[in-house]
Amino acid sequence: MNDPERLEKLEELILELQQMSDKGSLIIVEGKRDRKALRALGITGAIMLGTKKSILVFCEEVAREYNNVIVLTDWDENGDKLAALMEGYLRSTSTAVNMDIRRKIKNLVKKRIKDIESLDTHISNLASDLKHF
Repeated sequence: MNDPERLEKLEELILELQQMSDKGSLIIVEGKRDRKALRALGITGAIMLGTKKSILVFCEEVAREYNNVIVLTDWDENGDKLAALMEGYLRSTSTAVNMDIRRKIKNLVKKRIKDIESLDTHISNLASDLKHF
């Protein structure tokens, strides 16, 4: 896949994320910089940090408040483990869990960036590089 196609697919995913967030889906990230990057990309809905307390307690609290959750942990080993645990706990509470956006972003940016906090800069650099051609 070439960079223009990659950028277009990333922008489509960000738009999908914005729409889901606007409709009340909670986005779970690992850290404050991840949340900051999503805000820079125009995400205005609820974003929570999934690393402040025990994962089980966190997921139980989330399940009481939200019906739809998007897990956007980093795609390193820790992020993969955290995403899998959250998915299991949340699904056991009948919460709808979207892991698809994380998987698609990971596939589009792997080997270039490894975390959500770099996503806004990566997209902006990609767009800037393409303008110079």
